[in-house]
Amino acid sequence: MSDIFISDLHLDENRPELTTGFLQFLSNGLEDATSLYILGDFFEVWLGDDHNTAFNQIIINALQAINMPIFVMHGNRDFLLGPAFCNAIGATLLPDPSIIELDGEPVLLMHGDSLCTSDTEYMKVRVLLRNEAFQKDFLTKSIPERQAFADQARGESKAHTRETAADIMDVTESEVVRAMQEAGVKTLIHGHTHRPDEHIVDLSNDQSGRRLVLGDWGTHGWKIRAAKGKIQLTSFLIG
Repeated sequence: MSDIFISDLHLDENRPELTTGFLQFLSNGLEDATSLYILGDFFEVWLGDDHNTAFNQIIINALQAINMPIFVMHGNRDFLLGPAFCNAIGATLLPDPSIIELDGEPVLLMHGDSLCTSDTEYMKVRVLLRNEAFQKDFLTKSIPERQAFADQARGESKAHTRETAADIMDVTESEVVRAMQEAGVKTLIHGHTHRPDEHIVDLSNDQSGRRLVLGDWGTHGWKIRAAKGKIQLTSFLIG
């Protein structure tokens, strides 16, 4: 009996190896899982639940078949995942952040982008993209118009990544501490930064916590397995 956490798959019909890896993961990587948590950037881009494509349907069908509770959180790439998608796969959409209980202990779940407060340019963009009025207006546009916007945004994001110091795009430690203290937890699980690792967090008052960071999928996939009081980050080959 275990809970499995993944994030940052960036599934894209132009990267079939990721789709193959994900389908294999659903077949043999869930082990004794009783629930699956997807913490954002599941898709490279999601143009809206009304964007019906053969590729999207393959992913929906695969998730329908695993027959276990699924929990989904928005990322910065797929913030338009909505009720229709969640209903199709039988998933619960989690707010970011969310607190769950694992073996009697509260655990904070986040996508992770809100922790990167030193990246001020990105934080401005995040406010816009997560704005309900912006999203509502965006979904009134045609699919080609949405795709053009997404392509432009992706290009700007890649340029920003090239031009910005790596440490600026990582989490801000003080924001991590603030978020964990505010939530009253000693364990935080997130993705977004593409820097898989486990960190000790100084929560003050002689208390320490853990921050587990899921990695993005490429030649390897990443998952966190929580079972019997243990929370472990592991990687596995794709393909």
